[in-house]
Amino acid sequence: MPRYPRILPLGDSALTIEFGARIDPALHQRVMACMHRLQQASPPGQLDLVPTYRSLTVYFDPLIADGISLRATLLDLAARPVRAPHRPAKTVTVPVFYDRTVAPDLDAVAAEARVAIEQVVSLHTSVTYRVYMVGFLPGFPYLGLVPRQIAVPRLATPRTSVPAGSVGIAGTQTGIYPRASPGGWRIIGRTPLRVCDLGRPQPFLLEPGDHVRFAAIDRAQFEDLSEANP
Repeated sequence: MPRYPRILPLGDSALTIEFGARIDPALHQRVMACMHRLQQASPPGQLDLVPTYRSLTVYFDPLIADGISLRATLLDLAARPVRAPHRPAKTVTVPVFYDRTVAPDLDAVAAEARVAIEQVVSLHTSVTYRVYMVGFLPGFPYLGLVPRQIAVPRLATPRTSVPAGSVGIAGTQTGIYPRASPGGWRIIGRTPLRVCDLGRPQPFLLEPGDHVRFAAIDRAQFEDLSEANP
């Protein structure tokens, strides 16, 4: 069994710190705490920090950074106990139109879960989700954990195009497509919010460590909010 935290090389200009091998809020807090420490320490040559569910990748300039010294620094920072969060987590309420006209997998999810569609909506909106990471597409938030009853697997064959704003489920994860793209998550609704807007000072609506609540809206509300968020 691996001993954590551990550091793995990622080419000649990045190191990945692994904190475990599961989806766990406490594990993610360690990832975020280590990222904050590195932001504060700013070791020579550090270029970028990319957090995930269970790891943190540190990109560096190999012409500036000493890889051996950087590795030692990372191990030291990763092993320190987690203190209070470096910033209060913001909670964002995301309105979602749960309807067959925008949710091609709503019926299938209900059938697999052996519940009514209304119960799928009730379960999906019953949880305060944690933003574990942002990736795949710019601004795509990976959220967890979905109630086990509706934690259905992704599609066997991905769709060639999923509309922007689509809200999907993939196992215990849920997420929001920031733009139209191929994808294999089970689509159960759509939000009129723009989760990524390069015209905003902060392009991404959600960041790792934030919290999300989904709120069901009707067609009229969806259309009104869509007009307000073109």
